Amino acid sequence: MSQNRQIRDVVFVDGVRTPFGRASELGIYASTRADDLVVKCIRELMRRNPQLPAERIDEVAIAATTQTGDQGLTIGRTAALLAGLPKSVPGFAIDRMCAGAMTAVTTTASGIGFGAYDVVIAGGVEHMGHHPMGSGADPNPRFMSERIVDPAALNMGNTAENLHDRFPAITKDRTDAYAVASQAKFAAASANGAIQPDLVPVATMKPGAGWTVNTVDEPPRPGTTLEDLAVLRTPFRAHGRVSAGNAAGLNDGATVALLASADAAEELGLPVKMRLVQYAFAGVEPEVMGIGPVPATEKALRLAGLTIGDIGLFEINEAFAVQVLSFLDHFGIADNDPRVNRYGGAIAVGHPLASSGVRLMNQLARQFEEDPSVRYGITTMCIGLGMGATVIWENPHWIPSRPGSAASSTTTEGSAA
Repeated sequence: MSQNRQIRDVVFVDGVRTPFGRASELGIYASTRADDLVVKCIRELMRRNPQLPAERIDEVAIAATTQTGDQGLTIGRTAALLAGLPKSVPGFAIDRMCAGAMTAVTTTASGIGFGAYDVVIAGGVEHMGHHPMGSGADPNPRFMSERIVDPAALNMGNTAENLHDRFPAITKDRTDAYAVASQAKFAAASANGAIQPDLVPVATMKPGAGWTVNTVDEPPRPGTTLEDLAVLRTPFRAHGRVSAGNAAGLNDGATVALLASADAAEELGLPVKMRLVQYAFAGVEPEVMGIGPVPATEKALRLAGLTIGDIGLFEINEAFAVQVLSFLDHFGIADNDPRVNRYGGAIAVGHPLASSGVRLMNQLARQFEEDPSVRYGITTMCIGLGMGATVIWENPHWIPSRPGSAASSTTTEGSAA
């Protein structure tokens, strides 16, 4: 075994996603297969990067939370074949619930850092219209009989209500205000053309309605007001605080990203949108799973030799507003801090479970390009059954001499993977 192996730098080359749809019989993807959504993304990724020979792809990792039906059968391999990649390109499926795509990225990135891969495709898909969360699952009865987890932990809405109980300063008024801001920020980003460049048009067919080319997200509700949210019911608890207005919806969609070693990107002439600095996953009590990003971020920062003050941009998955606010409160960040979710988040655009991690990365990469004053950013999310995930990225466009640059005094470099 070589004693001279070094960890290689890993870069985020490109990422795309389908428009996100509502998971219902009336949703845009009601008659569309989950694997076809992934195929559309892979084909678009290859079209956007013609300098990449398909045979140079070393792995395709695709995540899905419910791995059955049209998002089962080792979907990383089947999607690669359906997308027309060479049969020599292997693939696999992965599941870490909401952090599926994020785990697909970190797992394959580790392979790049180790030297097993040069170029990979990683992403996720969730068709919650075809496969509702937990559909077909058979939890071991020991979870209840031995009280391994609180029964409330098996319902994500209940875990959000539990967070409200734990942090009474996070009121429904605060979560509703955060949700209204998320809708407004996403609408502004869309109007400014910040969202559309990463979207793959998807043609869908509905019986009796014919074909439609979908080019925008279905879930957003621009113009949402506090008055709109105040009258929504709280389905998880009578007189509760979690509603459909301050939580992500049930959605369908797919995402994929292209990752490479820095050397391979240079060799092939691939763009570099971000450099991977460090990542971490952490477990928490399942009944308050939304707090997961806090220990995951603390761990990732520690491993990278950074502090929360070094982070100039935050892309936090908005499964529930209370979950985001618990993170912000822990780190002393204001609800309306301009570093946080500049383009809005899942409360507006949706959260198709295993696919959302790459959406966060796409948005962070575009913000890096827009703002060279920022050196480091993070993508972070909570995960069902009590976990959190955080990935720290470095901005390749960072200009150290720019006034007000984030983390300009930081000299410690994180590892590549």
